[in-house]
This record gives sequence, structure tokens and C-alpha cells, in this order.
Amino acid sequence: MDSSFTLYALIIAAIVVGFLVVKKVASCLVKAVILLAIVAAIGLYYYVSTT
Repeated sequence: MDSSFTLYALIIAAIVVGFLVVKKVASCLVKAVILLAIVAAIGLYYYVSTT
């Protein structure tokens, strides 16, 4: 009984930690994509304005 409870507790803890890690990584990736889009837009504007 005790080892089963410990196993379920560890599984729940792993799911929670995994969710938090994915949330942080996804947030970072979204910021990176937005930054990349802004840099691309500035580059496109520069390219169009110089040609």
C-alpha cells in the first residue's frame, strides 16, 4: 500500500513539474518567435526602403 501511494505521488509530482517546465519553455519560445518576427519586419522595411 505504501509503495503504491509513493509511486502515485511521484507520478503526480513529475506531471506537475513537467507541466511547469513546458509552460516556461513555451513562454520563452513564444517570446523568441515574436522577437524574430519583429527583427524580420525591421529587416524587410529596411530592404524595401533602400531599393
